[in-house]
Amino acid sequence: MRSGAQDVDGHLAEVPEDRRAALSRLRRPCRAEHEGFDEVMAYGMPAYERGRGRGDRLRASEAVHLVHLVRSDVREAFDERLSRQDVGKGCLRFRKPGSIDFDLVRDLLKATAASPGEIC
Repeated sequence: MRSGAQDVDGHLAEVPEDRRAALSRLRRPCRAEHEGFDEVMAYGMPAYERGRGRGDRLRASEAVHLVHLVRSDVREAFDERLSRQDVGKGCLRFRKPGSIDFDLVRDLLKATAASPGEIC
């Protein structure tokens, strides 16, 4: 589900209630750990960008599952912890809101914010 909302608050208002709490909870560490990132809507999803359209981008989707995009260097640094997760080339998927590992997400966010890098 791609949102037509102009901002993340508008997007969250559109999200089905069973996923809204999880996305709101994901939003808090994204904002806290990414000082200097811009919170934007990109491709109909919340995104956090450092340097408008280039560099790091983190997105959360609620279509079929929740997705958190990460850089390949960050993914490699967390290889052991991610080995038990559903991971794609540049994403960490949680099939259900209740399965989100918020500690892992926060650690990935911290690592992403610690140094600039290219998105996947």
